[in-house]
Amino acid sequence: MEVLTVLIVSFAVICILFRLTHQRYSGPGEPADIRNKDTYGDPVKSLYTSSEVFTLHHRIEITDEAGNAVYRAETQFPSIHDKTDIYTADGRHIAYFERKLLTLHEIHYVDMDNGKSFTLSNELMHLIKDVTNIEGLGWVIHGNIVQLNFTINDENDKLLAVVSQKAFSIHDKFAIDIYKPEHEEEIVTLVITLQHMIRDRESSAAAGSGGGSAS
Repeated sequence: MEVLTVLIVSFAVICILFRLTHQRYSGPGEPADIRNKDTYGDPVKSLYTSSEVFTLHHRIEITDEAGNAVYRAETQFPSIHDKTDIYTADGRHIAYFERKLLTLHEIHYVDMDNGKSFTLSNELMHLIKDVTNIEGLGWVIHGNIVQLNFTINDENDKLLAVVSQKAFSIHDKFAIDIYKPEHEEEIVTLVITLQHMIRDRESSAAAGSGGGSAS
């Protein structure tokens, strides 16, 4: 039993150190992570997401470098389909997405007000990497959202944005370094949808763990 406890604690410590050392998150007013700058150069602009906690409605706010609100996402409650609307700070509606039920691939359908539509889904049976597909835009995610850092590239594999998640934050914070601002609304919508997918997965895992311990 003591050996097992030591192994569990050691594994937890290794996971924490892994997440901290791989984290490339930089908050508002902070310079971009030097590893990101060395690899991709300076972004045109950066945005930051933060989820509200202790609320029945799932809300995400997106701010600029100065902390000014730029976008907000609001989820209907109750909503088993995760129906969510995204607005600019002045109230202009830009996108809507919802989750497909009864699927193992965590599929979300997204409709932009500019006429574009796309689907996000996760591939199964990948034990190390988390593979997310974007259908409808031709875009590709490089990296691993589970490992906190990834890039969004266009159909020609040109860099659109670099996304970094802050490790161990109850507010679920992401930094979005944008390199192609003409696609800002689609990039923001994509990241918010990914946040919902990650949250759903974590909630399912927690429920499964709780159910197992109860039995």
